[in-house]
Amino acid sequence: MDEMSYDLRWNMLLELFSDEAYRPMKFKELCVFLHVPREERDAFKSMLDQMFSKGLIAMTSDKRYSKPLPDLYQGIFMGSAKGFGFVRVEGMDEDIFISREDINGALHGDTVSVRVLRKSSGPRRSEGQVVSIIQRANENVVGTYDKSKKFGFVVPDNSKISKDIFVRAENSMGAVTGHKVVVKITDFGAGNKNPEGEIIQILGHADDPQTDVISVLMAYNIPVDFPDDVIKSLEKIPDTVSDGDLTGRRDLRSLPTVTIDGEDAKDLDDAITLSKEGGIYHLGVHIADVSHYVAENSPLDREALRRGTSVYLVDRVVPMLPHQLSNGICSLNEGCDRLTLSILLDIDSKGQVIGHEITPAVICVDRRMTYTAVNGIVTDRDPELMEEYRPLVPMFELMKETADVLREKRRQRGGIDFDFPESKILLNEKGFPVDIHPYERNAATKIIEDFMLIANETVAEDFFWQELPFLYRTHETPDTERIRKLVAMISGFGYSMKVGRGEVHPKEFQKLLGKIEGTPEEAMISRLALRSMKQARYTTVNSGHFGLAVKYYCHFTSPIRRYPDLQIHRIIKENLAGKLDERRQDHYRAILNEVANSTSMNERRADEAERDVEKLKKVEYMSAHLGEIYTGVISGMTNWGMYVELPNTCEGLVRLQDMDDDYYYYDEKNYTITGETLGTAYSLGQKVKVRVVSADKAERTIYFILSDEEEEGEMKDHGKKQFRDKAHRQ
Repeated sequence: MDEMSYDLRWNMLLELFSDEAYRPMKFKELCVFLHVPREERDAFKSMLDQMFSKGLIAMTSDKRYSKPLPDLYQGIFMGSAKGFGFVRVEGMDEDIFISREDINGALHGDTVSVRVLRKSSGPRRSEGQVVSIIQRANENVVGTYDKSKKFGFVVPDNSKISKDIFVRAENSMGAVTGHKVVVKITDFGAGNKNPEGEIIQILGHADDPQTDVISVLMAYNIPVDFPDDVIKSLEKIPDTVSDGDLTGRRDLRSLPTVTIDGEDAKDLDDAITLSKEGGIYHLGVHIADVSHYVAENSPLDREALRRGTSVYLVDRVVPMLPHQLSNGICSLNEGCDRLTLSILLDIDSKGQVIGHEITPAVICVDRRMTYTAVNGIVTDRDPELMEEYRPLVPMFELMKETADVLREKRRQRGGIDFDFPESKILLNEKGFPVDIHPYERNAATKIIEDFMLIANETVAEDFFWQELPFLYRTHETPDTERIRKLVAMISGFGYSMKVGRGEVHPKEFQKLLGKIEGTPEEAMISRLALRSMKQARYTTVNSGHFGLAVKYYCHFTSPIRRYPDLQIHRIIKENLAGKLDERRQDHYRAILNEVANSTSMNERRADEAERDVEKLKKVEYMSAHLGEIYTGVISGMTNWGMYVELPNTCEGLVRLQDMDDDYYYYDEKNYTITGETLGTAYSLGQKVKVRVVSADKAERTIYFILSDEEEEGEMKDHGKKQFRDKAHRQ
């Protein structure tokens, strides 16, 4: 068994499971039956999991592998606040809808076995039933405690867990109504019965701004502290690069080298060198060689895979790797020798890569630059900055020139550039938000973005043509039905997109973004366009990246904060060293599917947690501005109201029931909120004046009512204070 190729093992297993004489066996029984060596059992288990996820084999209720059952798959259950859910199956284009009656006790995040009851037809997606729970994702749940005399309930912070958790009085730890708690589920409940649990930790009161961020982290099961074996392994990590580390590396320390990051960044994992000769740009993208310090299957590696990514919250970073690595020996700090995996690119005047080399290297960064400083040089031509960094100014100007060439090439092929302003949220010492404003990309951020994109694209194409096991970053073509809805919606604003044979080219999105630039509806239509697309994910099969309009793409440039980058660094280095033989290729084929799946899931988890914290802080911020009047833009509409986005990026809901003087309803066909009697209509992208009436942390929602000029004039400071006091009492 140990000398068989990956494909041979796969085919042998398919034959075994399809044999009439085969009887279901547990994992250990299969290992004994097939003489699988102990050191290969992890890879064997990974192969079985892949076969199960593809529906090629099934699993009985007592964990025995059996013959495949028709239309039975493994996936992740995604709950909803309304009680129904979806199962996401890797490799399937669409999630499977699960009605409330067919959930069978699954909670958000659980790995489940699902049977398809009705296959998709036209716009209607597949419907299914959860057959069994393979692995629970929510042993502990974070929520708000609601106490009664003899018992209580924990309302989960994660609204996708739609069931409250019953807690007996003796298991409440003395929690009172409003406490943020961690509840351990002791009984998940049969059928649609509520789960039952015991409180194991009281985090603080829900209104305490120090409590909310840690509550979100725990709600999403994001690990904060590192295990003891990881901390112990740090004792062997050096603080400096030794002479022995330089063996087999290209010495690039003589090249003028800079990092360009945000002011607060401490994990600097990419550095740049650049020169130009005879019309050819020589771009060096130097990436921290994290794999030199994080050995495969070491405690550090296992923990990094478990986390999958660093999580960037408003007031903290939860790193994938301990700070001793991420901010220390792996960070490309100014004036320090550092090990890198570098890609040296030759780029012509049209943005074509005409040559490249990937090599282990050692560099020494000359200056640690910020986006603000570099933008001040290349855009604002700030005299003081240009004098301070005078020796490097020609390189920064050349960076701008090179990035413009690369960006134009991407524009010509149809690459989509969504340029949403991010929210910059400033907190006081107690963790309460005191200011929120848009944080725009500038020329310097775009320079680094362009350089990272071309590095990632070139590495992916290189390894695709070598036909080696690899991890790609893929973004599939949007679903036809979503595109049709988008086209129908934008037509109401006088815009159109060409859709041929049910598919759309990314250039159509690019054209649309160009047409709406600077218009009142720009932000709203941009978001609708983004929502019409699928989520990018990690895969072992290269299927291209729709949004970037490229055939080959991977994540190579951030191994400090993303596990897929670290994983492919190992593959690249083994290949460069001539050690990627058939045995090692089989090893990677056996593990990469699981790496792709788990890192894609952990990326989504991190994104959701980051959005949740941002929503919380925006609610907290607007709670200090109750009664105040703002001008915003209608950014979304539903049957229950319309969303209005303010210039500071905060978004709130105007409920239909709170709109005076008429009965308003959502006209889905014309995308308007219309008054039945007076005919007053509100449309997407329209500017409106709103007054802040409440801010609900539990719902992560800010509530507005429509206002007018007369009312604005009457809202004196005293009146605003009275309004806020009344709102808080309510």
